[in-house]
Amino acid sequence: MINVLQLVPRISWQDAGAVLDRHPTTLAAHWEHLRSAGVAWVTAHLIGDPAAMTMSFVEVDCELRHRGEVGAALCAIPEVVSVEESARNRDFVLTVVTPSWAELTRIVLPEIARIPNIARYRSAMCTALHASADAWSLNALNAPQRAQLRSLARQGTGTYAGPQPSSYWPIVQALSRNGRATAVEAAEATGLHPVTARRQLNRVLAGDTLLFRCEVAQNYSGYPVQCQWFASLPPDDRRRAVDALRGFRELRLCASTTGTSNFTFTMWLGSPAEVLDIEDRFLSAVPGARIIESSLTVNYLKRVGVLLHPNTTSTHEVVVPRPLPE
Repeated sequence: MINVLQLVPRISWQDAGAVLDRHPTTLAAHWEHLRSAGVAWVTAHLIGDPAAMTMSFVEVDCELRHRGEVGAALCAIPEVVSVEESARNRDFVLTVVTPSWAELTRIVLPEIARIPNIARYRSAMCTALHASADAWSLNALNAPQRAQLRSLARQGTGTYAGPQPSSYWPIVQALSRNGRATAVEAAEATGLHPVTARRQLNRVLAGDTLLFRCEVAQNYSGYPVQCQWFASLPPDDRRRAVDALRGFRELRLCASTTGTSNFTFTMWLGSPAEVLDIEDRFLSAVPGARIIESSLTVNYLKRVGVLLHPNTTSTHEVVVPRPLPE
């Protein structure tokens, strides 16, 4: 069921039941149990104008005894969509997404710098995003089920259609907290009249300004270990590296960046012992690449706006995005 929602996050339980040969009411009850326990959840995040938005990876160092409050302050910044504690050479790794370069340099980075007890931070700009966790799934479905889901897909194409009116922002915030919210649930969450909530919800869903994503708590996914690699490779090898990594079903992120290490990728693994095998396979496919560093993640504080418990389950607390400028 989680795999179905990873592929089509807002699929109806009727359609999901047809794919899985289960009664829709049974699936809805199972989902509510998983969601309430924080094991899986569906959220929505802004797509933004691809021509203007920026993604950056920020490494933060802080005083050890203040790590808790620094982490909480970083999580509170809406544009800092993910916060992870690293095992080496940095205390926190942040994924920062902003509508434009101006918001990053004039608002977000100064806000990070003002947090007490931060010793230093370093930024690397994402110059090309080759793969993201939106495409990662549990691979629990067979080929006919996947084909059936493709034909049932209701989600938009992801083509940017401009920001929603500011009056629609409560609906966007409601979907950030619960990506499967119905019109009735959106009305309850926002206080809007049900007719108004339904109209605005349909407009937001049709606008393709949100990307819906089903997440699963990593400790319950069968892949409890996350490793991030930082590599350097010649420009001519970039396409070969991307093509090679797309053959790894463990891949969660692959991006070209600025900096000495101009290429980074992240995978979810079954154990730390798999790190060397991944490196051997990658370097065999891309001999011109040089791995500068690999780093395991030891704690996850925030993932795509959702605050997490130490066991990687959702706390049900969401740092909702700030509205895009109209």
